[in-house]
Amino acid sequence: MNRTTAFTLPVALTIAGSDSGGGAGIQADLKTFAALNVHGTSAITCLTAQNPKAVTGIQAASPAMVQKQIEAVFAELKPAAVKTGMLFSTPIIRVITKFYSRGKRPPLIVDPVMVSTSGVRLLKSSAIKAVKEELLPLATLVTPNLDEAAILVNRPLANVDDLRSAARKIFETYGCAALVKGGHLKNSAEAIDIFFDGQNELLLTAPYVRGVSTHGTGCTYSAAITGYLAQGCPLPLAVELGKNFITQAITQHQKAARHSVLNCFWEE
Repeated sequence: MNRTTAFTLPVALTIAGSDSGGGAGIQADLKTFAALNVHGTSAITCLTAQNPKAVTGIQAASPAMVQKQIEAVFAELKPAAVKTGMLFSTPIIRVITKFYSRGKRPPLIVDPVMVSTSGVRLLKSSAIKAVKEELLPLATLVTPNLDEAAILVNRPLANVDDLRSAARKIFETYGCAALVKGGHLKNSAEAIDIFFDGQNELLLTAPYVRGVSTHGTGCTYSAAITGYLAQGCPLPLAVELGKNFITQAITQHQKAARHSVLNCFWEE
């Protein structure tokens, strides 16, 4: 009998909220990991009742349960890279910071999810301080959108030069690399992002795809970066590949019911 040796998949962990509509959160992260041939594991921080139009309910997991999920994953499926999404509260954030403060841990990508596309707050105002002072100093990379970056640097951002200065300010203030996403910049013909890690600066651009829902793009983008890191890519390359991944997922979008959805399984 011929026996074949199974290929060992790299492992990535997402610590985030569940999206019942399947477009963002844990569901988007796991689809992205699968598309990149990475075994996805998860620690669910919150249940949300949502669809592409609205978030209608949030129920947070207990911090103890979040901790048990993380510990269970690390015990048998040690991830090569970890990302966070919706964390919701200071006690949940502190589960992660305490875990990361003990021993050597894999790269941590922080998607600082604060408000949903529909305008519902996904991070308590009281928890922003914990993100800034406790979580970001442990992160490898933070991936804020325009509004989130403005909160991190305490000023509004209106153009590409603002993105560049914000990325540098985040690195100087928190000690982690920054990918400041300019997809919401007004009067721009392109989706422009700036990456800075203290040595490398990248200007990443892609044409806007008009008329497509952007629900879940931030989750998918950061998950792609995490997946490429789990594969062993250096951070700047993982960011470039992640930009291409989300661009193609938008460009090759599909329809589910009446809604446009990202296509994580796009093909060249």
